[in-house]
Amino acid sequence: MASVHESLYFNPMMTNGVVHANVFGIKDWVTPYKISVLALLYEMTASKITLPERRRLNKLILPLQQGPDLTLGQFLKTKSILLHEMADGELKDMEYFFSTLPTPFTAFDTEAYKTSVVGLFMRHMLLAYNKLSFSQVYKLYKSLQHYYHSHYAKPMDGQVPALVADDSEMDLTSIEDTVGDRVDKEELDTPLHESESDNTPSRGPLSQKQAEYFLARQAYLLKNDENKALKPAALQEELNNMLKFNPDFAEAHYLNYLNSMRVQDIFLSAHSLLHYFDRLILSGNDGKSNGDEGYGRSLRYAALNLASLHCRFGHYQQADLALQEAIRIAQESNDHVCLQHCLSWLYTLEQMKGSDSTVLTEDSVKMAAHFCLPYLASLGIQSLVQQGATQGKTAHKLMDALKDTDILHWKHSLSELIEISLAQTTSIWRMYGKSTMSLQQAQLLLNMSSLEPVNFGVQQNNTEAFAVVLCHLAELHAEQVCFRVLGCSSKHNSRSHLPLLHLKEQFPPHTQHAKLWMLCDLKIQFERHMNEGKYHLAEPLVTAITALNQLEGLYRKAQVLKAVNRSTEAYHILQQLQARCEKTKCTEMVIRVMLSTAELHWESSGFSTALPVLLQALALARQHHLQSLASETILHLAFTQLMLGVPEQALNVLHEAIEPILAHRAVMDKGRAMLLAARCQIAVAGFKPNRQGQAAASALDTLNEAAAYFSQLNCKERLRDVHYLQAQLHRSLGQILESNKSAMLFRLLDQELQSPAPPVSMRL
Repeated sequence: MASVHESLYFNPMMTNGVVHANVFGIKDWVTPYKISVLALLYEMTASKITLPERRRLNKLILPLQQGPDLTLGQFLKTKSILLHEMADGELKDMEYFFSTLPTPFTAFDTEAYKTSVVGLFMRHMLLAYNKLSFSQVYKLYKSLQHYYHSHYAKPMDGQVPALVADDSEMDLTSIEDTVGDRVDKEELDTPLHESESDNTPSRGPLSQKQAEYFLARQAYLLKNDENKALKPAALQEELNNMLKFNPDFAEAHYLNYLNSMRVQDIFLSAHSLLHYFDRLILSGNDGKSNGDEGYGRSLRYAALNLASLHCRFGHYQQADLALQEAIRIAQESNDHVCLQHCLSWLYTLEQMKGSDSTVLTEDSVKMAAHFCLPYLASLGIQSLVQQGATQGKTAHKLMDALKDTDILHWKHSLSELIEISLAQTTSIWRMYGKSTMSLQQAQLLLNMSSLEPVNFGVQQNNTEAFAVVLCHLAELHAEQVCFRVLGCSSKHNSRSHLPLLHLKEQFPPHTQHAKLWMLCDLKIQFERHMNEGKYHLAEPLVTAITALNQLEGLYRKAQVLKAVNRSTEAYHILQQLQARCEKTKCTEMVIRVMLSTAELHWESSGFSTALPVLLQALALARQHHLQSLASETILHLAFTQLMLGVPEQALNVLHEAIEPILAHRAVMDKGRAMLLAARCQIAVAGFKPNRQGQAAASALDTLNEAAAYFSQLNCKERLRDVHYLQAQLHRSLGQILESNKSAMLFRLLDQELQSPAPPVSMRL
């Protein structure tokens, strides 16, 4: 049989394989798939079905008519129909079918009425069919035969396929989803035109409505739920087929640009974006008829979009040049809206470069409010809040600013910005060390109903905001060691895994936000291995973390080197990391590096040399209101004072940090704080002999609490330290039986670890 491209799907505007006009110049044409849809509509209008069943079937009609052509196998998964009489009969049977179709102008009591969707579709098909010559009708009939027999030629699990669908197989009561949802679940991994037979003819052009429906559907899914959209390769094949028949279809070029962004294809992204604006100018659909204003509008927005593209790929110099070009053209045209968009990208570009863009951002917010652009004004305020958080602004000022933007969001129903605001609030509370507030904001976003219209089965926006919040949720659960879920005691059933499993399902590795959960998962695994003392398992994760975030990777490399007593290498890495973070004003990482540097001082030059570093870190943490890091720094200061022989002062300092640590910090930090408190109590009792018994009993209670925390983490090295101190305290109180029990537990752990216990006085 000749290929479909030779028959050109019987479009009268194309002859001899040459497109003589825009492929969308005609409303529609007849294809084997559309004959299948007509057969379904014929059965619907001819059969007597109940009103609820008819309504459910009506939900299926529009996607079938406007969606891309499906193979018969895909179509039958949606609805079984009667085609074998035409396919197994003769040409006259197809002629008879078209002659018996309900006429839209006479069918007043059915869905085929002339003003209905079904009636218009039938009318287009009848008109297109009547325009065909005899040779084109014959080609259509042969294509229908091939379309039908290519499906039934393959055996279906050793059973003979039923050609006629009975009432039970139709099951009208189960039709709740659209055909698009069915295809999502069953045929998402293959292109829509991929056939079950290798020799099926390649696909012809889509009609205008089919193309518009396909592009609108895929663009919506790429924005809201990329996992339900076609895979990049399949979508690229569809777009190539579409552009083959109509290279000037601007919207197809734009979807090609979005698809190329998914796979980080720089060349094809820029190529498609420029083609989109070129075709927009040619088609005259750029908003201002066909005059100079419309032409200039396309040029300035093309330059602006090109600047944003280079920003996303990190090409700051090229982005700056494109942005300056957009500003120049917008100024010449006196386009204030475009200039405001340029200003918002200008301060974004400055932020990406690491420069202070506060003044530019404030100007952008004022101008956006002046020109009544709430979206840009809100984005500017959120950017100012983010900058304020990194610069050490107090929490109440930031929350007041976000509250004002939330009023603006709800007033204008800016659903996307509401999600971003909640995700940003979650991150700010987490940065400040308020885990309860962070958890509350995360739950608020996850339980919020989206304001976006529910289309194509998408129930909520699977955007970057959701990914960020779920990552925070996973880390918070991992810090609290929530291993027992629904009675499961295995660590593989951790609650922290539940958000990660959801992230992996909603954001597969090929999606743009997958890096967020990848980094989160690696960090959780790294911390768990470090807590358990399995440094050989933590070390391979450093490379993967570095690939996703270089600063985090360097910090964790230093942590591993310090743990395996390679202090010199760790010190050099920490110094390099601190210099880079101070330059980029990454305050959190600077404080963490200072704490690790102080720990290296403990092991090498002595405890007194660590005091200036710790005091500097504490001042920095308090200046930026980072309570979590301030509490961690106080722990280090208390330990240093204990080692310098002032346990009473160490205990007083520790009492300042113990409450926020127990309320908001991880289980590991709680255990370390309780162990340090017990050691301070023991040291203080040594200076007051008359109160040794009371202090020892209090220290034992504190050690028992620390042991409970370390047992949750399976941190055997620190449990060994706890049992060692417990054995000493029990012996000092004359409790020989309890002392022997603690000594036995210490001995068992020491034999299991097969490594010499480091001096208890040298580790926090």
